[in-house]
Amino acid sequence: MREASRHERGQSIVEFTLIVPVMVLMLLGMLEFGLAFNHHMTIEYATRESSRTGAALARGGTSNCVGGVDVQDVDQQTVAAAQRVLKSPGSPIRMADITDIQLYRANASGGQAGSDVNTWNYTPGAGPDLDPGPAVDRLDFSPVSTSWPVCSRSSGPNPDSIGVRIEYTYHFSTPLGLLMNYMGGSGFTQIAITDRTVMALNPEQ
Repeated sequence: MREASRHERGQSIVEFTLIVPVMVLMLLGMLEFGLAFNHHMTIEYATRESSRTGAALARGGTSNCVGGVDVQDVDQQTVAAAQRVLKSPGSPIRMADITDIQLYRANASGGQAGSDVNTWNYTPGAGPDLDPGPAVDRLDFSPVSTSWPVCSRSSGPNPDSIGVRIEYTYHFSTPLGLLMNYMGGSGFTQIAITDRTVMALNPEQ
């Protein structure tokens, strides 16, 4: 009986040793998925608010828009709408992990139409000034390419559609990636998150 008890204790220790790593991976996986999902939901909300702003402003409500001039700062306000969500209280987003924000002319399937895209990169406190008065209220994003001028957008009977795409890198918050790498995996420390929302420009009255 004594030998049997020692054998059973040894078997229990072996089983416990085998099960614990699996359980830890499962728990960390569920926690990491929840955190990543929260980040993705915030990015999704930001693209939705940004595209809604861009659609509402359309060409800035002006009929004499010429050249590449953004008369009413349409793109600035569109990007600002995304920034307000990304930097809102409770937002889990790490701003430096945003690859870029892209404003593009969308085709029928929601994808980018040709090369019509304006790209904004993260430049904390160095973007355009949103406040025309003496106070300085700068965006944390600056334009790096402008291939879709506001003046070229159609807001007539068959309006263009504006798409807002945000690319973001989510870095793991738990030791899950390290454990998976230790067990023979590789590259399990971050996830690329991309979200887009497309809306038709409000037609001119």
